[in-house]
Amino acid sequence: MSSSKVPQRLVLKISGESLAPAGQLGIDTQELRVIAGEISQACELGGQIAVVVGGGNIIRGARMAKDGVVHQSTADYMGMLGTVINGLALKEALEGIGRPARVMSAINVPAVAEPFIRGRAIRHLEKGRVIILVAGTGNPFFTTDTCASLRAIELNASVLLKATKVDGIYTADPKKDPTAKRYDRLTFGEAIEKQLGVMDLTALTMCMEHDLPVCVFDYKTPGNIRRVVSGEKIGTTVTRG
Repeated sequence: MSSSKVPQRLVLKISGESLAPAGQLGIDTQELRVIAGEISQACELGGQIAVVVGGGNIIRGARMAKDGVVHQSTADYMGMLGTVINGLALKEALEGIGRPARVMSAINVPAVAEPFIRGRAIRHLEKGRVIILVAGTGNPFFTTDTCASLRAIELNASVLLKATKVDGIYTADPKKDPTAKRYDRLTFGEAIEKQLGVMDLTALTMCMEHDLPVCVFDYKTPGNIRRVVSGEKIGTTVTRG
């Protein structure tokens, strides 16, 4: 695949669960190595990559808030701190294989991460560093999907890549419905109308309003991050029209 098809700048959204064994909490070092290696291979294509990481493998703030013991605002901040833990681990794994990386946080944790400042983030990208964006938007009641959309727009990324456990967007949950069909392409309007669960509505609406394409793909297949960065047609692409 020609490097001319590689987006100059992109945002990759990965879940916290991608760093843990299936159905378990915490960080698995083997999973961490795999994700870091995949990201590093994608960097070799020449594009600038920012990674937004979730924190569901550390703590599920929304789930905790439902029990009524912890207010949702506090639970969401706890979730943000979970993403910081994951971001630090990913940075170490990337730098351990020779890929320069920086962690930038939406909440103030100066001992372990830089604050997210748009100009500084762009400068890191221009110098060939992977930036790992943690703590979501820095506000409760917003998901890391919304963070990924926001940061992609702020950084003038040409595409938002969402890594998932399935190879795209389906008409129904393929694990529950064997007749479910995968979409190759969708419009934002269709994704919202059909309530396909691609991303939360705030994130989708932001992407639609700013004409930011989203590609949903399976990160578990070796080489897929590099393939999607190189422009290969895998997964499902969501566009304005």
